[in-house]
Amino acid sequence: MKLHSSSNVALCLLVAVALDPLIGLAQATTYSGQATALKATALGISITLADTGALPSTGGNIARDLANINVAGLITATALHSATSGTGNTSQSSTHLANLSVLGLISARGISTSTTATCNGSTASTSGDTQFVSLTVAGQQIVNANPNLAISLPGGIAVIVNEQTSSGDGQGTAQTTVNALHITAPGVDVVVGSSHSDITCP
Repeated sequence: MKLHSSSNVALCLLVAVALDPLIGLAQATTYSGQATALKATALGISITLADTGALPSTGGNIARDLANINVAGLITATALHSATSGTGNTSQSSTHLANLSVLGLISARGISTSTTATCNGSTASTSGDTQFVSLTVAGQQIVNANPNLAISLPGGIAVIVNEQTSSGDGQGTAQTTVNALHITAPGVDVVVGSSHSDITCP
């Protein structure tokens, strides 16, 4: 009887040791994020600049920089920067552009976006923001860049300033995306300063 009991105890200990890494893995925080300074599609041709790519689910830090770009004189920008990271209980992404001109209709300085997804215990929450030192659209200065500010221009051109979307399950998963500018026109789609963060809490 004692030998049989000892064997059962040993077996239970072996099972516990074997499952311990799996239990830890199941309880780990998982991250996701991406930051892109500029992406554009025109006439079926797409470009993506200063793009971090997707953040691994285990987290880490990724940053990308580009001194300047000039796309056929239609889009120009300087000092493009993007970063995404995941560590502890937080996933974060951010972008920054020093100067921007799009289609000769939109000009901006000091464009920044940021997103954060956070675990507070087992509950996930998000936040995001866009900042401009200055922004001018079709000659009009935009002072208050409230979320999802929509501007319509002649020629079927539409501009969304501080475009924000978010979703989650109300519990342990949440995600958010902030675009400083989203510009569409016939055959054209331009996104400036795109930050995305999401997190799944243990």
